[in-house]
Amino acid sequence: MHSWDEGGVRARIREMAARDPGLERFGADTHRYELGPALPEAEIRAFEETHGIALPADYRSFVAEVGNGPAGPCHGLMPLTVPRPEAGEEWAVDDEWEQDRVPGRLAAPFPLTEPRPGPIGPPADALSLGTLMLAEHGCGVFDRLVLNGPRAGEVWQIDPDWGGFVPARPDFRTWYSDWLASP
Repeated sequence: MHSWDEGGVRARIREMAARDPGLERFGADTHRYELGPALPEAEIRAFEETHGIALPADYRSFVAEVGNGPAGPCHGLMPLTVPRPEAGEEWAVDDEWEQDRVPGRLAAPFPLTEPRPGPIGPPADALSLGTLMLAEHGCGVFDRLVLNGPRAGEVWQIDPDWGGFVPARPDFRTWYSDWLASP
């Protein structure tokens, strides 16, 4: 089952916001506990067709049933089909978002079958082919959703300078639900 409880997710986000009125929690000053509207099926389908991919079911159902960012882990869930309203502030996440939309990039084979811990060094971009950036931690660290291959559906974290490119959660549902469940 891939369906989400939209009302439950939104209620939990309201609770989180009420507990953090000063936006002190990491990333809250960016996403502000605001969840955008869900995307129409036609818009999601057009994105998939344009990029030659099928989004993992749990992520796809989230943007269709709950919302299209930004409330979420780290500095928030990136929108699927349009840039953040604040795009253009020279924030690395916006460049990463645009890079994902280069033709063929999302449909390219994910090059890793095993984690690659430790410093990666340049060019780290080649390792993120076949993945969709979900959120930014800061300092060039991103959570990415694997779109194809044996690791499809997993959320991996890429930290080119220190941590490498390694699995973070088994799927989008776990990744987002863990954030919702955090204090």
